[in-house]
Amino acid sequence: MSITLLSRFRLILLLVIISFFTSGCSMIKSFLPEEVDKTKSWSASKLYAEAKANLAEGEYESAIELYEKLEARYPHGVYAQQAQLETAYAYYKFEEPESAIAAAERFIKLHPRHANVDYAYYLRGLIVFPARKSIFEFVFPQDESKRDPNSSLESFNYFSELVEKFPNSRYSKDAILRMRYLRNKVSKHELHVAKFYMKREAYIAAVDRASYVVEHYQQTPAVSDALLLMVEAYTKLDQPRLAQDAQRVYDINKHKFHEDVFFEEESVIPGIPDWLKPEE
Repeated sequence: MSITLLSRFRLILLLVIISFFTSGCSMIKSFLPEEVDKTKSWSASKLYAEAKANLAEGEYESAIELYEKLEARYPHGVYAQQAQLETAYAYYKFEEPESAIAAAERFIKLHPRHANVDYAYYLRGLIVFPARKSIFEFVFPQDESKRDPNSSLESFNYFSELVEKFPNSRYSKDAILRMRYLRNKVSKHELHVAKFYMKREAYIAAVDRASYVVEHYQQTPAVSDALLLMVEAYTKLDQPRLAQDAQRVYDINKHKFHEDVFFEEESVIPGIPDWLKPEE
């Protein structure tokens, strides 16, 4: 038998074997009983109670599944509304930020005048808040301000929207503190960029970046260092008058610079607002 014929024979034999096992598995599966959904007859209150219990125990994936079943089967009423909000929180704790944001924004869209819609606005800011640390980061700490500031800016904007729309919200005080932390963090990032230019003797670029910090991030700790950097850069550029002006601004305002803010996120996150009465 030639090599070509032998290869074809092996290919045909392989296809026959695959077909046999595929059909065999299908036959075996047809004799097995179908998986029974034990939640099929559950009421809305029962589904909610079980989902809530899973959420409390850290079984976030199971909680999400039950919340989604609840909404699909009982789309109208307070249980469905509460499930929508808690689904967003469950996704957040499950570390699926895209799904969490989508769920929170869906709640905002469906219930813009709900008594607890402010929590959905607040939760969006929490979801992208960048202060969460892994065990590795606690052992080998890194300067958070050196990282890409996009998540900080996004979180700041979400919290800003909450404070603007709901200034009297129970979450606004915490949101404002987080915004201050984020603003300080982003300003330090801009300062790192300015220092990067200084090290490479790109003094004009360094001045531009430091000036941006002074103009847009007033009363943050980074302003102090930004002004001193401008003094140094203008001196390198042989611009003594501009260096003196930057020094004068620093001397006049140095007592106004706020201290930096360290924010330990997990210690202050409020619980989910629950407007449902406990099941009797």
